[in-house]
Amino acid sequence: MAEAERIIGTPDIPDAEGADGAEPQRPAEGTEPSQGAESTRGDAKGAEPARGDTEGAEPAGGDPAAGGEAAAGGDPAAGDEAAAGGDAAVGGRRRKKILVLLCVAVLAYLLDLVSKTIVVAELEHRAPVEIFGDWLKLEVIRNAGAAFSFGEAFTVIFTAIASVVIIVIIRLARKLYSLPWAIALGLLLGGALGNLTDRVFRAPGVFEGAVVDFISPAHFAVFNLADSAIVCGGFLIVILSFKGLDPDGTVHKD
Repeated sequence: MAEAERIIGTPDIPDAEGADGAEPQRPAEGTEPSQGAESTRGDAKGAEPARGDTEGAEPAGGDPAAGGEAAAGGDPAAGDEAAAGGDAAVGGRRRKKILVLLCVAVLAYLLDLVSKTIVVAELEHRAPVEIFGDWLKLEVIRNAGAAFSFGEAFTVIFTAIASVVIIVIIRLARKLYSLPWAIALGLLLGGALGNLTDRVFRAPGVFEGAVVDFISPAHFAVFNLADSAIVCGGFLIVILSFKGLDPDGTVHKD
């Protein structure tokens, strides 16, 4: 019996996996590994992307030096460009207001000049033309004085005053940022130029010429469109001054 067992032999029983000197038991060829082993191996592989995520954290934070530059205020050249852009915008606003002033002045001047030319050619030395009965007439007169026929003995003085007003308006236009002021100054400029043209180019002589007036309301002085523009511009300036609005667009409170 013992001899038979020696001849047949007893199968070797492998040591438990993980014992010293023992080789891990491998699955037979063609068999699939167990699901638990596959899951364990996948978890081990999934740990590697986590390390990649940690490594990828640096781009999200950005370059510390770049952050310092941003905190320091950025590129000085960019700041200069922004300041230049702001100055250009302010200059553009001022040019628009000056353009409004010039347009209003040209319109007032042309209306005055054309109306005077027509009434001198058609109505001078003729009977007044009634517009609303005795309440409003068109009657051409020559005025050597100021607006509304006042101060006829001071023609040269009024000519000088009109010239000074024009110079002051031109100087104010350099700091003009208010649209209402642009309209008011445009009315003043157009009216002053209209009457100054008469004083320079009409009889009896240069700087002594008589202004053509032709609008004659009842119980009031005779005037022209230049006088109307001057009065409207002055009235608008008074309102703006009471409201505290300056030509540069700022508002002050007394």
